[in-house]
Amino acid sequence: MDNKKVGLSDTTKAKTEPKTFRRNPIIGTKFTIAISSAKGGVGKSTFASNLALALKKMDLNIGLLDADIYGPSLPKLFSINEKPESDGQKLKPILKYGIQCMSIGFLTEEQTPMIWRGPMVISAIKTFTQKVLWENLDILIIDMPPGTGDTQLTFAQEINMDGVIIISTPQEIALQDVKRGIRMFDKLKVKILGLIDNMSHFVGDDGKKYAIFGEGGVKKTAEEFKKDFIGEIPIDPEVGKQGDLGSPIVESKPDHEISKIYFKFAEKIKSIYL
Repeated sequence: MDNKKVGLSDTTKAKTEPKTFRRNPIIGTKFTIAISSAKGGVGKSTFASNLALALKKMDLNIGLLDADIYGPSLPKLFSINEKPESDGQKLKPILKYGIQCMSIGFLTEEQTPMIWRGPMVISAIKTFTQKVLWENLDILIIDMPPGTGDTQLTFAQEINMDGVIIISTPQEIALQDVKRGIRMFDKLKVKILGLIDNMSHFVGDDGKKYAIFGEGGVKKTAEEFKKDFIGEIPIDPEVGKQGDLGSPIVESKPDHEISKIYFKFAEKIKSIYL
């Protein structure tokens, strides 16, 4: 009888050990880019929606998949209150602001809690990646949930993702989780396009910069892991206001300084893939 004990490290290794995965493309898309951080509350959904809108304004066909099963944000951010059409086999994305959109939030009531175990989450993700009629997309943006759990592993192991953008705020408590996310994607051999420092600082009425959450942490993390540092997005109350109104700032105020930052990021992404 083998008395060898299995420890936590063995369990982790079994779940994430690099191997040859059968990664499938998402039908109807040319390129797939995930927006992740492994930390909640750092602005992934706001970033994903505004980046998608910026890419769309560059005459690209863009899709936006809200992969956060437990806390979907897309219905609120895009003010979508309808259910997607279905032929009984496939779901048709909802078109809003010229972007093809899909979210579990389109299929449930706004305040309905998703009390699901892992297998049900994985089943939902497979539905969104295999049974949605994405139509001729240049880029599909995926808004990932926090953490390094079932959703992230399903995408990283089974979906042909062309890159991941890591979002974080500068404070160390956020970066601890971000570093775990970076290690996960590196282990699973998913390309990290770079890191974004979101809510990097606030510019007061006096014109001075105030580093509310600390300064330079995201850039230092990028250097530590030898990843590209893509840039900073300062805090601006207008971003949250427009998101709450269901019209993200790139859509409602394309000439705003924050919108211009998103257009620069979009130009970088376009230059990499298209």
